[in-house]
Amino acid sequence: MFDKILIANRGEIALRVLRACRELGIRTVAVHSEADAEAKYVKLADESVCIGPAASAQSYLNVPRIIAAAEVTDAEAIHPGYGFLSENADFAERVESSGFVFIGPRPETIRLMGDKVSAKAAMIEAGVPCVPGSGGALPDDPKEIVKIARAIGYPVIIKASGGGGGRGMRVVHAEGALLTAVTTTRTEAGAAFGNPTVYMEKFLENPRHIEIQVLADQHGHAIYLGERDCSMQRRHQKVIEEAPAPGIDRKAIARVGEACVAACKRINYRGAGTFEFLYENGEFFFIEMNTRVQVEHPVTELITGIDIVQEQIRVAAGEKLRYTQKDVQLRGHAIECRVNAEDPFKFIPSPGKIHQWHTPGGPGIRVDSHVYAGYTVPPHYDSMIGKVIAYGDTREQAIRRLRIALSEMVVDGIKTNIPLHQEMLTDTHFLQGGTSIHYLEKKLAGNT
Repeated sequence: MFDKILIANRGEIALRVLRACRELGIRTVAVHSEADAEAKYVKLADESVCIGPAASAQSYLNVPRIIAAAEVTDAEAIHPGYGFLSENADFAERVESSGFVFIGPRPETIRLMGDKVSAKAAMIEAGVPCVPGSGGALPDDPKEIVKIARAIGYPVIIKASGGGGGRGMRVVHAEGALLTAVTTTRTEAGAAFGNPTVYMEKFLENPRHIEIQVLADQHGHAIYLGERDCSMQRRHQKVIEEAPAPGIDRKAIARVGEACVAACKRINYRGAGTFEFLYENGEFFFIEMNTRVQVEHPVTELITGIDIVQEQIRVAAGEKLRYTQKDVQLRGHAIECRVNAEDPFKFIPSPGKIHQWHTPGGPGIRVDSHVYAGYTVPPHYDSMIGKVIAYGDTREQAIRRLRIALSEMVVDGIKTNIPLHQEMLTDTHFLQGGTSIHYLEKKLAGNT
């Protein structure tokens, strides 16, 4: 096991990784920007290193400074968290070539799954169900593009191969708009991702977003930890997540989970990862794989009793998985609300000083947050300041507990999206379960 790990991230995930390390008896190094000097995880870490100004490009995305921080503190491994450099294959390669262990997949695996065209090809070979599409990058010939779209059937969606997080996508409902959409998406993809390659898929009208959590070691073992429903989204960003997914047949989940495990073995996957699917009319369609820990990992931890972050660390240290698929038993239900520093309905960021901060408690309540009274939320980063997660024997109990928890929570000094969560937890369609990925946006637009 490692003696010391450097945490190359910030916010709640930095604190989450720090706590996992402390439980394993591992010393920690927190890197931070000048804006995060007073952060809780910086104070709790065994050592801390300032790696630059507030701007991410000069700090959390500054690879030479992160590597240098690992060198001067004699860290053995680097945990990237999520976001920032967590799915950057070049960073993982640099970490390994500098003599440190990257707590995540191998660089070549990140590269394979980070390119949506190669990822889809690998999944098709592994038997993972995929959305009908172009089967690879779109050709330059306009006639061929039209031919492909007709074969798939409208509406179609044009996607950037190097895109992600909802960026680099364009829906086309009619042939007249097709070629312009392809050209525009190519131009945007080249500028945003440095890769103008685009591909085409069938656009599903009202799918749910279902994802499968996996763990794999470097000894050929892999398991899946059930599924999560992350359909409550706004602009492709998840707002509420839950596990297990309501109303989906367990045999269907088992089939797709087993396919994901087979894919992990085929691509020699190592660490924690998530296969994301669109689910419509009883069918799963692979869209992408996240080669890192997810924001919503706590709901899976609560229903399985497995610490995903600790398992990431153990696997990176060369240990075999401590669980077989038979050991994975889902119990109860968990729901997570992402608490953001923003106007709850206009979604305008609300950075600033938090004067009062009171988190809820009680049976089945977990709060993951780096915030405290007197903390100043910086304007330079993502607006998420924490997550409130409720666990219950049933989905209904988890919802009731989450309502109570949010009613107890006090955040004074800035605006948060807690009122939106409170509204959604009484929404008739959400309570029934199984809403599509478009439901929240339609509701906010007054179209439900």
